[in-house]
This record gives sequence, C-alpha cells and structure tokens, in this order.
Amino acid sequence: MAARQCEIRDLEQLMGTSSLVHLLGQMVHALQKERGLSNIYLASSGAQAAPQRLLQMADCDALVLELQAAFGRLDHHAARSNHGARLFSRIAYVLQGLNALGGLRQRIDRQLLSPEECTECYSRLVAGLLAVVFEAADSASDPEISRLLVATFNFLQGKEFAGQERAVGSAAFGSAMSDAARQQQWLHLIESQERCFQVFMDFAQEGPVARWRDICVSDAILAELERLRRVGCTTAPGQALPPGLSNTWFNCCTRRMDAMQAVENHLAQDLQQLCVRKLEEARAALRSHQLRMEALTQQPADATPAGNAFFAPTLQPATTHPALQSYGHQLERSVLELVQDQSQRLQAMHDELESVRSTLNERKLVERAKGLLMAHRQLSEGDAHKLLRQTAMNQNRRLVEVAEAVLATADLLPPR
Repeated sequence: MAARQCEIRDLEQLMGTSSLVHLLGQMVHALQKERGLSNIYLASSGAQAAPQRLLQMADCDALVLELQAAFGRLDHHAARSNHGARLFSRIAYVLQGLNALGGLRQRIDRQLLSPEECTECYSRLVAGLLAVVFEAADSASDPEISRLLVATFNFLQGKEFAGQERAVGSAAFGSAMSDAARQQQWLHLIESQERCFQVFMDFAQEGPVARWRDICVSDAILAELERLRRVGCTTAPGQALPPGLSNTWFNCCTRRMDAMQAVENHLAQDLQQLCVRKLEEARAALRSHQLRMEALTQQPADATPAGNAFFAPTLQPATTHPALQSYGHQLERSVLELVQDQSQRLQAMHDELESVRSTLNERKLVERAKGLLMAHRQLSEGDAHKLLRQTAMNQNRRLVEVAEAVLATADLLPPR
C-alpha cells in the first residue's frame, strides 16, 4: 500500500509536468516564429516583416506571463532531489533568458545584430526550454509516460531544427545572396530534423505518428518546400538568389510548422489522458488493497501455517512460531500473492523504463562528445556531429560508442 501511495504521488507530479510540457511547446512555437520574422527584418534592413514581428512579440509576451505563472505553481518540495535539482536549474536558466528577451528585441530594432547572431540568441533560449522538457522525460517513473515524453521531446527538438531552418532560409533569401557556410548549416539542419523525427516515430502512439505521416506526404507543403530548399542549397556561393522569395519561404515553412504544432497538441493530449488513466488505475488499486486488508483482518485466524511454508517449507505445524500463525492462512496467502504480483509488475516497469531511458542517455553522451570536439577542435556543432557520424561509419560502430570513446580521451586533450 505504501508503494501504491508513492506511485500515486509520482503520477500526480507527472500530471503537472505534462501540463507544463504542453505550455513549453507553445512558448517554443511562438519564439520560433518571432525568430524567423526577426531574421527577415534584419536581412532586409528593416524593410520587411516589421508589423508581423510586432504582433508576434505581443503573442510571445502573453505566453511568457503564463509560463512564469506555471513555473511558480510547481511544488519544489515534492520534487525528488536528483531530478528536482536539475529541473529547477533549467527553469532558472529559462527565466533569465525570458527576462533578457526585451534587451534582445531592442538590439534587433536598432539593427545591431546579424541574422546569424539573432538566430543564435533565440536558439539558446529555445534550447533552454527544451532542456526543461528533457528533464521532465528523464524524471518520469512510469515507462508508458516516459515513452510519450521521449517522443514529445524528440518531436519538439526536430521542430526546433525546422524552425532554425526557417530562420537560416529567411536570412538567405532576405539577403538575396548565396553563402557556402549557410548552405552547410542548412543541410545539417535538414538531416538533424529527420533524425529526431525518426526517434519520435519509434516512441509515439499511433495517432500522432499518423498525423505526422500525413504532413510528410502533403504535396501542397512539401513540393514548395523542396523547390525552395533546392534553390537555397544548390545556388553557387556568391551568386544572387532570386529576389522576393523570403516571404514565400517563410510562409511555406510556417504552414509546415503550424501543421507540426497540431501533432504536438495531439501528443500533449495523449500524455494528459495517459496520466489521468494511470492515476485512476493506481488509486483504484490502492482502494482495492485497503478493502482487501480490512476484509481479511476481520476473519477468524486460521492456525494452518501453509502460507508460512513459502518461507520455511521444512517447518511442521507443531514447531511453527505462534506469531507466524496469528495472521491466518487466507490472509498469509493473499498477502504473499499480492507482494509477488506487485514485485513482478514493478520489475517489468523498471526494465521497460531502463530501455526508454537508454535513448535519453545516448543523446546525452553524443551531445557531450560534440561539445568536447567543438571546444578542442574549434568545430561548429554541425561539423562536430558529422565527424562523429563519419567515424562511426568508417569503424562500423554505433554513434554512441564513438561518443563514449571521444569522452574517454577527454583527460588526454590539452587545456582549452
């Protein structure tokens, strides 16, 4: 019964977390759109997207207030110490980023940033928001809920790469000039999206996956997207891009990302419903245990020690300790069955949860290895990932194994 009560407390906490994850997704979506409009504004020296950008900033500000209130409602006393410390550290980072949003906008108003610097600033804040989602996924104690959180995190991460692609393309078409470095980043973002969406499809339920497949085969969106991608990524560096495509590109990507938000909302709905169902099941099981114990303890004691034979089969009734006989045969058997069933259920949950968390742990290792390569070899994030992937292909090893090997050599590398 105590184990069930702990399970109920964890599920109640996950209910609040799942609501927060949905709000975080909405905040990310709003910031992604503001980032894209800001890139068009900067690339065109303020000639384009100014009214749309102001409207989007107002939408973001309303969500910021809602998110700050949601953070304030979190019960930091109920959070488990290890996950709670990381979760609230991520939230503190996000709150600082949200407070600095006004200063970032002022620098954009005054044309003090390049589109690339603008993208980096917004992307850093979005990465902080996604880190909160990651900690929520990593802290889930129920394997089904954990799977959905892993699917949600990877979908949000893939959508963020799509948002960065929208920002990079907006800057390219806004400046009307092709650039080799920007093209490399563009291709890396396309590849990164596919990787995240594949993990999402592996872990999500059928409903959101079906919606995503509908988007993937939508001729209206994909045909235009692929045409513009080819223009942006294949035009020779230094050559002029066709004029007037920045709004066409932005609107095309926005339709795709709005469709993605519908999948995101479906994921949030599935997560909330799953939490409600799990919580109802756990409460019903606890009530059943309580009623069973009350009924059994009111029955006359049975001196037959058959239940105790489970622990000491060689004992005879005459030598069995009186205290072991006091519960009664039916109660002893029922409690033993209950404990065995619950132990098997908890072990099965633990095994499945470990399988789900291995995906998150592999991601942590790859990200740490990329950071090490970026720091010591002055590589961009895209180049660091390409190096890891190419090494894995050359050595016929998994990407995570190469990442572990890189991290194992960290102490041998010279100081930064």
